[in-house]
Amino acid sequence: MRRNHGDMPAEVDQALATLCAGTEKVLSPRELESKLKEGRPLRAKLGLDPTSPDIHLGHTVVFEKLRQFQELGHQAVLIIGDFTAAIGDPSGRSATRPPLSREAIMANAETYTSQAFKVLDEARTEVVFNGDWFRNMNFEKVLRLNSRVTMQQMLQRDDFRKRIDKGQEVRLHEVQYPIVQGWDSVEVRADIELGGTDQLFNLLVGRDLQKEEGMPQQVVMTMPLLEGTDGVKKMSKSYDNYVGVSDSPNEMFGKLMSISDTLMDRYYLLLLGIRRDENFHPMEAKKQLAQQIVTRFHSAAAGLAAREDWEIRFSKKDLANSDLPELTTGNLPGDMTVLQLTSYAYQEGFEATKSNGELKKQFIATGAIQLNGEKLTDPNAIVNPQSGDILRLSKKHSVRFS
Repeated sequence: MRRNHGDMPAEVDQALATLCAGTEKVLSPRELESKLKEGRPLRAKLGLDPTSPDIHLGHTVVFEKLRQFQELGHQAVLIIGDFTAAIGDPSGRSATRPPLSREAIMANAETYTSQAFKVLDEARTEVVFNGDWFRNMNFEKVLRLNSRVTMQQMLQRDDFRKRIDKGQEVRLHEVQYPIVQGWDSVEVRADIELGGTDQLFNLLVGRDLQKEEGMPQQVVMTMPLLEGTDGVKKMSKSYDNYVGVSDSPNEMFGKLMSISDTLMDRYYLLLLGIRRDENFHPMEAKKQLAQQIVTRFHSAAAGLAAREDWEIRFSKKDLANSDLPELTTGNLPGDMTVLQLTSYAYQEGFEATKSNGELKKQFIATGAIQLNGEKLTDPNAIVNPQSGDILRLSKKHSVRFS
């Protein structure tokens, strides 16, 4: 952000409009405007709990907003919740999260940061671990921190109240989570905190604790939750409806081509920050969306190659010329059934495990399984693929035997 005082009002108006665009809620735009008028780099905080090794496109919605702060000259503060991950964020959860080991958390944290920097500018990102301050707290300090928040405040949370009403457990360590996340904002002196809509309660606790400490309160900005490829549930690895930022170009492109036209419009807005061009046919618009996203996380060449491969495979129905995972026939036992071969191909070609019931009902019975274009609908039929044969497992997955 330029520091020309004479131009500041117009500059602030433009920055405010940019930063508020696409958000679900800002508390409050007036406070954000006031902070922008101070003419200093603001500290925009985003906390991440490394509960899994992968970041998906749903995470990048808030990353893109944090990147906007960076582009306007502000400081991104990325908090890796190596301490809070051991608690587990209860937001939106209907049950207690399973605990993670310290080793798993730190391994996940390493991949989180490398993937986050596919969106964020690493040179303008301050990375901190909240275990650095929480592990130095004695029990007396913990009790004092807890005294800042009432049980009535905690029970205002919909997810806690719903679990209690259903007779489900709410563990005391889960009640600690919003307090711990809120204290992070005190420690890093956050001016703004970003999060998904399910994080609003936690973000507001940060404001309360900053006020208790006599600090300026952070502006809270929530971003919409991105639906997964099923178009129903929020994107999550646990729902198997995610597109990972570390997915291969072809896998990423294929997953994006499976979304509905309605969901495509939302992906354009939340992931690219633009509206799709209505002049293009929906299929072409979806290809452009997929290509742009692959380009963003890989390269322009990878985006183009992924599109060309998809078109060969599905638009032109030419699997013979496609880049497919290869399985060696010499490693196959003799006289495999269609069910055994399908299960083996998923495991070896895509490192995916599917139950026999799922394979029979959703893949074999529907005619999705095809060997050289011939449908294999009897799960108990014997099949012996030869070198050069292509086994189609679904619209997105095929393997070649060699």
